Amino acid sequence: MSRLLRRRPRAAPPLGSWLLGSPDEVRHRQRLRLRILLAVVFITTNGIGAAVVFLLVSIVIPGRDLMASEFDTMNHVVLPIYLVLAAGVGGTAAARIGINSAGWVADGREPTQRERTAALALPWRLTILQGSLWLGGVVVVGITAATVDPEAVPKVSFTTLFGGITVCAFSYILTEFILRAVAARALEAGPDLRRNRLARVTERTLLAWCLGTGAPVTGLMLVAVFSFRQDVSASQLAIAVLALGSITLIFGFALTFLGARQITDPLRSVIDAMAKIEHDEFPGSVVVYDGSELGALQSGFNRMAEGLRERERIRDLFGRQVGLEVAEAALARNPELGGEERYVAVMFIDIVGSTKLAASRPPREVVDLLNRFFDVVVSEVDRHAGIINKFEGDAALAVFGAPVELTDAAGRAMATARAVQRRLPDEVPDCTAAIGVGYGLGVAGNIGARNRFEYTVIGDAVNEAARLCELAKQHPGLVLASDRALEAAGAEEAERWCLGEEVQLRGRNLNTRLAAPRQHHTRAG
Repeated sequence: MSRLLRRRPRAAPPLGSWLLGSPDEVRHRQRLRLRILLAVVFITTNGIGAAVVFLLVSIVIPGRDLMASEFDTMNHVVLPIYLVLAAGVGGTAAARIGINSAGWVADGREPTQRERTAALALPWRLTILQGSLWLGGVVVVGITAATVDPEAVPKVSFTTLFGGITVCAFSYILTEFILRAVAARALEAGPDLRRNRLARVTERTLLAWCLGTGAPVTGLMLVAVFSFRQDVSASQLAIAVLALGSITLIFGFALTFLGARQITDPLRSVIDAMAKIEHDEFPGSVVVYDGSELGALQSGFNRMAEGLRERERIRDLFGRQVGLEVAEAALARNPELGGEERYVAVMFIDIVGSTKLAASRPPREVVDLLNRFFDVVVSEVDRHAGIINKFEGDAALAVFGAPVELTDAAGRAMATARAVQRRLPDEVPDCTAAIGVGYGLGVAGNIGARNRFEYTVIGDAVNEAARLCELAKQHPGLVLASDRALEAAGAEEAERWCLGEEVQLRGRNLNTRLAAPRQHHTRAG
């Protein structure tokens, strides 16, 4: 099973067979398709039934020869008239049943509860109709045969009844197969499958056994009974047993195969959809076209898949809001208030002259500018394994080293600052931005109330980065870092920076020595 799921599946037909089209097919095409398939099934099954009756009457069942001239009235007058009447009455009744049960499909409207139930029961109703017509035939030929020879009644009644059973067996299974599109629409709009299963798998299996095996074996037993009452030779009895045994094998196999397809088609649709999920492809809903426990399985899978899709949408949105690392950390363990101390590097970036920019441009242009600006910032922060902790209007705060520890967090933050400053003049030339990089011990965790909090980093490094950003607006290169960040950075990145003057940042008691990128290092790390 696991090997089957790992294999990327081919696209399975939505209704289990390309012959049936799809549930959302154009109505007039679907109606034409159903009429053709139902007509083929009607002609084929009744033709098979007639052939079975003729074979049993003329060759298999011992007893009175029903092909003799005494039965010409039955064979050449009564039967043809009944067949014509049965075809007319059956066709009219089937059309009326179809319209009453599935007329809402042709009308393109939502069905009522009664119409949904009737649509799901349509294969049974059509099968009962055919069975009634064949039962009527049993009565008609039985009465007609009784007027000629009462001893012929058991033989003619049995053969006709056997043919009717054969027709009903194949008619039900094939009609249910053909009407999957109707069932799919009824189940899509309709009843809860967990409470309304019209044809359980066990009942279908027993039906296939009864009609494909039970009825023929019963026929064999009846032949044995007839042989006691009549003078039947061993060769006649052997022919009867062989013929009925062959019918049992052929029809039993056919019914078992069709019954198995009724089970495997819904299972295959679920297995194929599961395989797509395993390959990180979230399929659309599986078409629910079965009114049994298998349909409940299809429906349950759809609910599960929708839950997974919803989870992925929330996860994607959550990741966009707080950063993928924060989202994954929150999903990996139960989030709670509080945080942990760790050394982090912080990059603060702010657009220079944003107030003037907002006053001189329409709001739509300002939003477009900010989106292009932040696209550069976010792409470089992601490339250097940092997270955007928050957006503050035209400014952004990026953190390196939390919630996931990084090697050379300070070097990554400083490399990000250089890369952003290098890209902005080319990609967003209509704005300039100042960047400050700080480094130090901070507290990273969830801050807020129990029912509403956010992941953030607080500490001296954040304040330091913000003050350095303010100071960088007056600096020629627009990028400044603290001496602590430079000391913590790796050698490769530290070589790209040089120390400058010493200043006292606003709100701090200790002096900070400024570091700026060397002018000849224009390539980002």
